[in-house]
Amino acid sequence: MIILAIDTSCDDTSLSLIEIRNGAQAKLGRVVGGLESKIEILSNIVSSQVKIHAKYGGVWPFLAKREHQKNLPIVYKKAVKMAKRGPRSGRVGGGWSPKVDLIAVTVGPGLEPCLWTGVNFAKDLAKKLKLPIIPINHIEAHIFANFVGPNSKFKIQNSKLFPAVCLVVSGGHTQLILMKNHGQYTILGETRDDAAGECFDKVARILGLGYPGGPAIAAEAAKFQISNFKFQIDLPRPMINQKNYDFSFSGLKTAVLYKVRSMKYEKTKKKIFIHAMATEVQQAIIDVLIYKTLRAAKEYKAKTIILGGGVAANDELRKQFRKKIKKELPNTKYLIPDTKFCTDNAAMVAVTAYYHWLKGETQSWKKIGADANLRLG
Repeated sequence: MIILAIDTSCDDTSLSLIEIRNGAQAKLGRVVGGLESKIEILSNIVSSQVKIHAKYGGVWPFLAKREHQKNLPIVYKKAVKMAKRGPRSGRVGGGWSPKVDLIAVTVGPGLEPCLWTGVNFAKDLAKKLKLPIIPINHIEAHIFANFVGPNSKFKIQNSKLFPAVCLVVSGGHTQLILMKNHGQYTILGETRDDAAGECFDKVARILGLGYPGGPAIAAEAAKFQISNFKFQIDLPRPMINQKNYDFSFSGLKTAVLYKVRSMKYEKTKKKIFIHAMATEVQQAIIDVLIYKTLRAAKEYKAKTIILGGGVAANDELRKQFRKKIKKELPNTKYLIPDTKFCTDNAAMVAVTAYYHWLKGETQSWKKIGADANLRLG
């Protein structure tokens, strides 16, 4: 079985082809945790628009839409070409060509102009190829990114994985989600204003760093570790002591702005100040994310903590999460995607679609539409 997936939720144009092997015996409605299917990524092309939006310090939706319209036919051809030349081709004498059985597309949440570009492209393909479509929630796909690539765990038994507490943290989303089973979600808390990734972007702009802000802040923070200078910077950890599981990062950004405006230093120490500020901002965000996630895991007796989203690629976040879980919840599993599957990609959309296909959740192309504010659960 071959699934073609499309993701245009923000500023990355992505298309992937995956093949499900040894899963022919799987029947609709079968419990996912018992499957022994092997999932092979035939291609996963991501065309980034970072350079285009960098000068604006953020994504312009209609500019991103225009780029998606231009990129999708190109990305489609590259993905199919790569699939033809992949390992599957060599096993059948080089004449193999992917025959798609199912199409998946991200329908929300995201930037509406961008979402509709991918949805319309998927609908045209489905109509032309006479194939069913599965609409995919982008947040759910970030969770299923943990089951993509060489570290995939498709033989996981449900009883050993659930309940799980999922933290999806990216430029547009910061959510804590209780996952009782595949497809069963309850949102425990989410950001009330800026998402963590958005905070990184805005702080990077204040400090005069590049876009996207997350990698830029992380790079500056890493430099501070080898510095002989130390600035006394103490930033707030917003909402960390509140009993709910919501987040708020706009105040953190504002605190950075006030610190920068009030700070007086010699020009020779400006770089060191930026390194120190980046370190403190990164740590403030990490502290809030880890504290609330572990508190939720303890309250709901989670067997697994699952991370997803672009911010989950942050090395310091990954390292500190692992250390804290090992210390405070040693019997709890910790799943985090390979860094290349943390950011937006269509392979995670394809794998999510496979799980929905097992439950018979396909639709006609006529019924598919985008929903920028789509909720999980």
